[in-house]
Amino acid sequence: MPRPRQLHDRYFKQAKAEGYAARSAYKLIEINESRRLIRRNDRVLDLGCAPGSWLQVAQEVVGEHGRVVGVDLQEVRIPLRPWVTTIAGDALTLPPETLLAPLGDPASRFDVVLSDMAPSTSGHGDDFLSARLCERVLDLCPRVLRPGGTLLMKILEGEPTPDVIARTKRMFAKAGTTKPKASRDVSREIFIWGAFAVGGRA
Repeated sequence: MPRPRQLHDRYFKQAKAEGYAARSAYKLIEINESRRLIRRNDRVLDLGCAPGSWLQVAQEVVGEHGRVVGVDLQEVRIPLRPWVTTIAGDALTLPPETLLAPLGDPASRFDVVLSDMAPSTSGHGDDFLSARLCERVLDLCPRVLRPGGTLLMKILEGEPTPDVIARTKRMFAKAGTTKPKASRDVSREIFIWGAFAVGGRA
């Protein structure tokens, strides 16, 4: 018999104990500890940020001289630091100018783009829907990410995944994939990272 799914595993319990909005905080913490994609004083864009656990991690990494902007259709209800701004809306259809506005300088770009977005899963074609989200994140990067910046985005493994990884490798000097320990064993999710974005604004 298959093992029953553990909804309340140790990461869930740890998140509750440590005040994170979701267990996904530990995915970003682990990846960032190994890849250092987010650094002190960075300007970070978090696409699909609700319920806010990645915002919580990013705000502590960048510190008070950094900036974190989160975008989601859902309202983020948790308390956040003064250097965090949230925007209600579709992260992938809002104009780049709206995403960049909280930086306060029309010439500024983000140092880091994050995306923990996932499609509404049905069990059929989820990998294609996930890949489409990632492709749209990659479309957005040249408009909002500075040359030399970094990217981290979630994708559900499947047939189109190699194409998304290949495109990421063309856009970044270094790129790869990782699956943090905080991801459930049964999950198809992996995370694509890219460092040292090539080129500037499209």
